[in-house]
Parts: sequence; structure tokens; C-alpha cells
Amino acid sequence: ADMFANEEGGPEPDWVITEREQFADFRDLNKDGKMDKEEIQHWILPQDYDHALAEARHLVYESDVDKDQKLTKDEVLDNWNMFVGSQATNYGEDLTRNHDEL
Repeated sequence: ADMFANEEGGPEPDWVITEREQFADFRDLNKDGKMDKEEIQHWILPQDYDHALAEARHLVYESDVDKDQKLTKDEVLDNWNMFVGSQATNYGEDLTRNHDEL
């Protein structure tokens, strides 16, 4: 669904223009018109992106009902499926351990 075939010769949609700009400005680092192994690795696993922090923020945002930036035991239990399915909890294994902070 993300493919675009300009068969009619009309103008490109805005999303195609944006993708071309993203490729030229951020993906094709050596400006050779294609992505090599290192450029793909940088795109998929950027060094300046903290995956654990992003996942933790996501879990708090989705589970913190009263929006106090703290999770209660009930908030975690009410959203257990998110925590069990999260890499941040080692897919639920870390939830079975005894934690003083809980």
C-alpha cells in the first residue's frame, strides 16, 4: 500500500515528495542514490535513538490513567497485556520477579 506507480503522468502525492526528501536528506548518507548496508543499518537502528527509553515512555503513556507519570500496581495489572508483550519487560519474564519499587 506504500507503493506509488505514476502511470498517469500526473503530479506525485505529497507523501511521495516527503519520502524522496527523507531519502535524499537523511537516508542516502553518501549521496550515491541508493542505500548500502551501513545506511540501512543506521536507518533501522539509529545510534541516537534509545529504544528502551522509547518503550518505557510508551508503556507509561498508555497505562498511566491518572497521568501522574507514576504507575500503580493496579495500572500495570489493568494493562498487563501491554507489559507482557513488551520488550522492556523481557516479554513478561521480568514481571514475575520480586520488585521493591512495586
